[in-house]
Amino acid sequence: MEAYRAALGDRLLAAYALGSLAHGGFSELVSDVDLGLIVCDPLQPDDSDTIQAVAEAEKARGSALQSRLSVFWGTPSTLSGKQVGGRFPALDRLDLLESGRLIAGCDIARRNLPRPSSRELIVTGAEFALDYLAGVRSPASAQGASLGSMRLAGGAAVAEIRTPELLVRRGVRRVTKLVLFPVRFLYTATTGRVGTNDSAVDHYLESEQSPSAELVVAARSWRTGVPFDEHPAARLLSDQLVPLYIHYIDDHTARLGALGRNDLAESFEDWRGRLIA
Repeated sequence: MEAYRAALGDRLLAAYALGSLAHGGFSELVSDVDLGLIVCDPLQPDDSDTIQAVAEAEKARGSALQSRLSVFWGTPSTLSGKQVGGRFPALDRLDLLESGRLIAGCDIARRNLPRPSSRELIVTGAEFALDYLAGVRSPASAQGASLGSMRLAGGAAVAEIRTPELLVRRGVRRVTKLVLFPVRFLYTATTGRVGTNDSAVDHYLESEQSPSAELVVAARSWRTGVPFDEHPAARLLSDQLVPLYIHYIDDHTARLGALGRNDLAESFEDWRGRLIA
């Protein structure tokens, strides 16, 4: 935080721990280190460069945790939708409101911020999935929006979902991310909440119609340090990862169609076809 205090000075209104650092379930093995910053208005042309430069400098320090730093930021105006700018996607704004843990500044900065709508959560989550899991550039990303903390190459993710031997070579962090992303998206779409990985997994397992339960349970255990054996993991992924994604894709294709986002629904259908081709 000292680096951001030095870079932003009095313009730094508040800083928050987000994600599993705030709401629980943090895993030193696989979790991202999520930080949220609220900077005072008005938005400055160099704010993005300043915040990004500090983040890159911290990542360059070399520790595994520092390399997983992801910084979300905005001003009261951008967070309330009065102005475009910053980097605070809908799900992360919801996380700020529900669970953000103040680590610097004054908590008054987030009071009266609007809660993202169910529509916004579903649409931005779908855009993230298309960008980073399906390799399809959504309209939001094409305009330079940043939709999440992970930077997954969508084309690579499709190949890894279809060929788990490729995925396990990337290690347990990549595996757990790819398994639990659809589980988290389904949880948020149904409940309107961010939740923890545990709450999302528990919610997923409540339905007898949910496929790939064994894989979802295994991914949760791998997050917490249960030994990750590549060979049995690859077999389990081979049997259950594509069905998990088909379940998620079919669910969200229907949701997006009901919201009138046929463009995104069609992209989801295309993604489905590539996974089962």
